[in-house]
Amino acid sequence: MNAPHHRESFPRAMLWAAATLVVTSLAGATLAHLTSDGRSAMPVAAEVEIRDLRFEDRPEGTIAIFRDGERQLADVIPAGGNGFIRGVLRGLARERVRQHGAASAPFRLTRWADGRLSVADPSTGRSVDLGAFGPANYGAFARIFAATAPHLGTAAALADSALTSPVANHGRAN
Repeated sequence: MNAPHHRESFPRAMLWAAATLVVTSLAGATLAHLTSDGRSAMPVAAEVEIRDLRFEDRPEGTIAIFRDGERQLADVIPAGGNGFIRGVLRGLARERVRQHGAASAPFRLTRWADGRLSVADPSTGRSVDLGAFGPANYGAFARIFAATAPHLGTAAALADSALTSPVANHGRAN
């Protein structure tokens, strides 16, 4: 006796429904991407102050900081600390080497109208928003920004304003 084989197939209506769902989802995502619908973006703030700085590693482990185009020492990062500053600078320098950029080109430290502080490598286009790493790390670069001010009389005011900016309290409710 041969038992009849029942050939079970997946219902065609379900296959069509699944295919329609996938195609509709992909079309919607593509349309949203092309029209920027549903994206949120930070408003572009104006640059308030810019410092083009050269950082030089010294044999004793310190990092000497010079304003671009000047030979006078602007600041020194002591040896044995400031790992965040060293890490950011190494990352930017590594990208510069990878793209065959000039090792002696300055990095750009920028204070923005909305209180943010960023460091960038103009030769590679790479930029790091320092507020994203918390108040202590932001403050480390804010101190460099203040110490490298062209007029030392305003350095303390710049340090205070940079350290108490809205970015330093990023993520906290007012």
